[in-house]
Amino acid sequence: MTTSRAGRAQHRAGPASASPVEDTTYEVARRLTHAAGRSGAALIAEAATLADGWAALVNPVAGAVHSHPHTAGPAGVRAAAHPRAHPHLTVQQVPDAVVVLGPGEATPAPRVALIARMTADLLLVRARQAEETRGAEQRLHTAALHLLLRGHHRLAADVLGGGAAAHATRATHATVYRLTGSSAPAAHQALWRAAQPGTSLGDTRMLVSLDGRSLGGGSLDGRELVVVALHGPQEDHGPTLSLLTRIAERYQLTGGAADPAPLDMIPTAWAEAGTARNSAATGCLVPVAGLGAHGLLRVLPVDRLAAWSAAVLQPFDREQRRTLEAWLRSGSAQAAAHALDVSEGTVRSRLRGISALLAADLDSPTVQAQLLLALRAPAPPEPVASSVRLPASPLPPELLDPGQADRWASALLEPLDTRLRTALRCWLGQRGRTAPAATELGLHRATLTAWLNKCGHVLGLDLSSATVRAELHLAAETIAPPGDAATALPRRGGRTYRGARP
Repeated sequence: MTTSRAGRAQHRAGPASASPVEDTTYEVARRLTHAAGRSGAALIAEAATLADGWAALVNPVAGAVHSHPHTAGPAGVRAAAHPRAHPHLTVQQVPDAVVVLGPGEATPAPRVALIARMTADLLLVRARQAEETRGAEQRLHTAALHLLLRGHHRLAADVLGGGAAAHATRATHATVYRLTGSSAPAAHQALWRAAQPGTSLGDTRMLVSLDGRSLGGGSLDGRELVVVALHGPQEDHGPTLSLLTRIAERYQLTGGAADPAPLDMIPTAWAEAGTARNSAATGCLVPVAGLGAHGLLRVLPVDRLAAWSAAVLQPFDREQRRTLEAWLRSGSAQAAAHALDVSEGTVRSRLRGISALLAADLDSPTVQAQLLLALRAPAPPEPVASSVRLPASPLPPELLDPGQADRWASALLEPLDTRLRTALRCWLGQRGRTAPAATELGLHRATLTAWLNKCGHVLGLDLSSATVRAELHLAAETIAPPGDAATALPRRGGRTYRGARP
């Protein structure tokens, strides 16, 4: 108690006690702001915790960008698409996305509304901050892609810096996607917002750039959307493929995706993605292999394939494996030398050493197909002690028994008639060289070229892909009748095939 100048007793005025509502508002704001400073995923997780339930951030293109717990993603996507059908959930619109909050039963409705509103406001702040730095980060991505296409992946990691550099250093492989169309600029901005390339999408870091001409690729209309996903050899890049497939469909782009390749092989993967894109329809993203359920990596048991592959490749060191993969995927020692930044003579010398270790003829198309299959196989969980020789049969019996192999090959080549199947087998046996295959078949080169184009159309495959050619060769040899392939070609007189009369 104090005394005033007038001598009257007065009570010292203390701070007014905060009401429960004010305590709740302060605590929610403090915790959400702290989480927003870490990441968008942390913000969504904190919102779920405060609501004693679940939360999701949903983008119309990418789907569930963040969700907590992870299993809440599908429910968030459904609620964002049809909010009126889920009145028990709180749906809050934010720029280019929707926040969905599934509160616990005991959480008061005013608290849920407060959490949803503050989460949306903080996401808006994060979006404005990202907008301010987007131009600089986009230029950074383009610079990193320049270096990757020139084989300087360690320099690319240094350019990216920070956590990106650490991830790029850990990454051993990349998947290249190339999409073109008049809506590429709009798709570029939508992809940037949806996938948040400055962070990680799952375990994969995406580098995004617009206009492939600046990267040395040249696009069909001068506007190309380029995505390079950096990842490990066995990491799942399915989410990236699904996202870009939706982007291609939504913005009517024509796209191609290369097979995952070591970082040294990004220039070859770039060409593969461009070839696949050229065969794609508008609104579609086509993988370079495109074998779907018939692909050997899906057909063969994973554990058997991994063990066999490791045993086949066991004698080789990292440099020999890189050389072998570059040569098989690019199709020539000259192209492999460019990808590896060594001389053509060095590549040929390494290939001779590889041939000696294998005790096999590397010029054999069957040997090449088997080696490419081994290089594409997953790594085994345990190291393999001894090596094995390549089998004489197209597919090793330890992977598939003869009956299973026949069924796989027959299903893959079933759409082809005898004429096309024979011509394709001969062409593959000549390692994709049209002139010697036409001579062997007794056809004009133009005729054989037309038939091969029809094979690709009927099978829905890109025959310029080394992966596609390798698996088709193994299938054709698996079900081929004894004798010379050329003798099985039905014809009617002379050297020129005229076909059967109707």
